[in-house]
Formats: sequence, structure tokens, C-alpha cells
Amino acid sequence: MKTNKISIVGAGFVGSTTAFALMNSNIASEIVIVDINHDKAVGEAMDLGQGQVFVSPVKIIAGDYPDTKDSDIVIITAGLAQKPGETRIDLVNRNIAIYKELVPNIVKYNPDAILLVVSNPVDILAHITYKLSGFPQERVIGSGTVLDTARFQAMLSDKFKVDARNVHANIIGEHGDSEIATWSLATIAGLTIEQYCRNMEIEFNEETRKEITHSVKTAAYEIINRKGYTNYAVALAITRIVESILRDEKSILTVSTYQTGDYGLEDVYISVPTIVGRRGVIHTVEVPYSSQEVDALKESADMLKDIIAQSDL
Repeated sequence: MKTNKISIVGAGFVGSTTAFALMNSNIASEIVIVDINHDKAVGEAMDLGQGQVFVSPVKIIAGDYPDTKDSDIVIITAGLAQKPGETRIDLVNRNIAIYKELVPNIVKYNPDAILLVVSNPVDILAHITYKLSGFPQERVIGSGTVLDTARFQAMLSDKFKVDARNVHANIIGEHGDSEIATWSLATIAGLTIEQYCRNMEIEFNEETRKEITHSVKTAAYEIINRKGYTNYAVALAITRIVESILRDEKSILTVSTYQTGDYGLEDVYISVPTIVGRRGVIHTVEVPYSSQEVDALKESADMLKDIIAQSDL
């Protein structure tokens, strides 16, 4: 019988909540939690393990890199947060130093795994992981704008009083301030937003569009200002990516992947619609977004490439 082993490197708020979400998803047969603070990892594994009677059978342990051996997926949530007054380049370089130790240890015991990078800045750290791992590009994925896309859909759902699952709209680009809301192809029940609003006699204008776009971009800041961190929705987004991989769903998700020509993008990790299945990235999908949206995507990519060029990679 095929088993699905998932390892999580980093037992902070995101890593531990991801372990909980995966435990409830019935997708994993074994979950290994690794953290530089081993006691924290042990505590999380103990707490989760004591709830096993309420879910499908799953083995949950705290370990070190050797215990991750032969994982199907290794989820990387470890990383340093930005300090007050610290530049983005400084933060990237501090994380590069950590990843230069972390990634080779993962690769040593998991030469055939798919690496799913979640830590921020996720596009930069996914690129760094790809370069350090030596893995083929399809097996190094960043969580990208999967959560941002979900936020966009949820906000449109709230605005137009319709099930979020019937809203089709993407956030592409950097997972960050330069991300792009692709209004040009956003639809509800196959109708453009404008068509749907006309049919339903709902007021919709450019100001509404700007307000929703701003709310999506600042959603994480709003949560962090109130509780200090985000963890639940991102853990569900990670679980969604993992499910698509392990079940070979071939779902189209806005994960961050290495670009080799689509949209005019080269040598950069950035989020665009991507088919995700058992071997990781199967193919990116070049969607006919508006020229303004594609131009903004290229600007976002150039910004990310500039950071990589200035880093200590």
C-alpha cells in the first residue's frame, strides 16, 4: 500500500498549523516535524499525536533531518522574519545563510522529494532553494499566491453574496506588495464581474475594484496587526497544494514556479496559473490577461530578479 510521508521543517505558527491541517486532511500517513528548537517540535508532535483517535491513522513524530528520509514532500516553513529597519536584501541574506545549511540536509535524505517552500519572501526563498538543491525545477515549488488568490475569491464572494467556489479570479506575480489582481478574466458563473453585476443589479465601479485589490494586498498586514502572525488560511493553502500533488489532481494553482519563457519571463520564481500534480509542476498556463496586467507581472518579476542579483546567493 502506498504511504504518503510529509516532513515539515519549521515548527512555528505556520508549520505547526500545517501539521494540524494535514492531519485532518487524511492525505498523510506519516508527518515528521523538524525544528532547530527540538523541544518545540516534540511538544507539537505530542499534542497532535494525542488527537489521533479522532482522525484517520497517521504517524506523527518530531525528529531531525535523518528522520525525514524518503519523504514524498518536504514543506519548508523555517526562516527569519524581517527586523525593524532591516532592508529586504539584509533579510534575504540572513535567510540564505540558514538555507545553505538547511537545504543540503533536506536533499541528503530526500533526493526524490518535492520541496514546497512557504517561508517569506517565498519567491526569493524558492529560487534560493532551487539553486541550492540542484533539483529539477518541477520539484521545487513556492506556495506563491495560492492564499492571495483565495483571499481575492473570498472578498469577491463577500461583496457579491455568492459562494466563493463559484468565483474564478487569480492573484499573480510576487507574493507581496507587487502582486497583481487579474480583474480582466475574473468571472462568476462564467460571466465577467461587470456582466454579473449588471445581471444582478449590483453596483460596481472602479473605486470598488481598487478597494478590493487593496484589501487583498493588505490582508496579511491587517491580521498581523491584530494577532501578530497568520497561520490558519496559509496552512489550508499549503494543504491544498499538497493534496494536488499527492493525489495527482493536476489542479491549476497560482504557485510560485521557475519561469522559462511564458509571459516573457525567464530565470525567476513567480506565481502564474500552474498545473500541479504528482511530479510537481507539470506546466504553467499562459493565460491571456490584459496587457496592463502582463506588464505589471513583468515589473514584479524584474523586482524579484533584482533582489536575487543583489543577494549573497
